[in-house]
Amino acid sequence: MIRTEQDTPSPDCSIPPFLYDEAPDFVARSTHGDIRLSDYRGRWVLLFSHPADFTPVCTSELIAFAQNVARFEALNCQLLGLSVDGLYSHLAWLNSIKVNFNVDIPFPLIEDPSMAVARAFGMLSRNSHSSGTVRGTFLIDPKGVIQSINWYPISTGRSIQELLRQLEAIKLSYELPYYTPAEWQPGEDIIVPPPRTVEGALARLGDDNAPDWYYKTCTNPQSAEKGNPR
Repeated sequence: MIRTEQDTPSPDCSIPPFLYDEAPDFVARSTHGDIRLSDYRGRWVLLFSHPADFTPVCTSELIAFAQNVARFEALNCQLLGLSVDGLYSHLAWLNSIKVNFNVDIPFPLIEDPSMAVARAFGMLSRNSHSSGTVRGTFLIDPKGVIQSINWYPISTGRSIQELLRQLEAIKLSYELPYYTPAEWQPGEDIIVPPPRTVEGALARLGDDNAPDWYYKTCTNPQSAEKGNPR
């Protein structure tokens, strides 16, 4: 268990978590009170770090996340922001965003002045003299396992639409035995995993939806249930 109090020694996290590792649990203060990551079990979590409060790219990202929060909630996904700035800096920044952009930030921003959480997730750059977190994003499934990791440079803001697309694609494969192809968008056809036997491969020959034995597509069953177009 990781705690973010400044007087708590940070763990040795020289090896950050990888895909399909259990996300490091932590307890921290946030703009919504004290939170524990494991309390969100049963929901998807998008944990994202930003380099610093009161910076333009990070401000644009928070606004974009806030404008799309209903779409994340519809997918049973909780947004959690984090930086090494303190709670009072977070609160002042959110007030500035409200005053200057008329946008409320409805999800928690986590403080991490001890950098304990940032170290646990590998969010600190090894080649920078700055103590700020890099722009990292971790998608954590309802069992607490990391399903996606994305890194962005300090100069480049994240695409919220791409994060939503990733969430829908990963969530689909998490719930159903299917894959999603390149450039896939929700509602489009999906990929049936290739067969593992000779008999299975031969059974696909002549299938109009299978150009060859290893590649077959089908309609997304979830889209069919919702009445979405093929």
